[in-house]
Amino acid sequence: QVHVVESGGGLVQAGGSLRLSCAASGRTISWYTMAWFRQTPGKEREFVAAIASRGGGTGYADSVKGRFTISRDNAKNTVYLQMNSPKPEDTAVYYCAADVSGSIGYQAVSYEYWGRGTQVTVSS
Repeated sequence: QVHVVESGGGLVQAGGSLRLSCAASGRTISWYTMAWFRQTPGKEREFVAAIASRGGGTGYADSVKGRFTISRDNAKNTVYLQMNSPKPEDTAVYYCAADVSGSIGYQAVSYEYWGRGTQVTVSS
């Protein structure tokens, strides 16, 4: 079982940058597909980005493609989400998720382990 904790959220101006971190414990993340989702009040949790286990590639939502980058540091057991040129519509609680599947899932049900989330607010 893997336990994940998000950090790095906060207030950022549109066009700036912010990096979220997801620190894992319990198991090495090299065996897990890791993902970021986000959620705003009254809406379903939305896929943002994912990185497959063992060098299997990355996937992004169309809304963040070209602006956000997901990466992993297996030595630090940490996954990052670099948010460049954020927009006010990126404001949400961002969640880190993990699953032992080797492929990227684009639905929240594909992931077994979740953090508690970190708030990101983008001001215009």
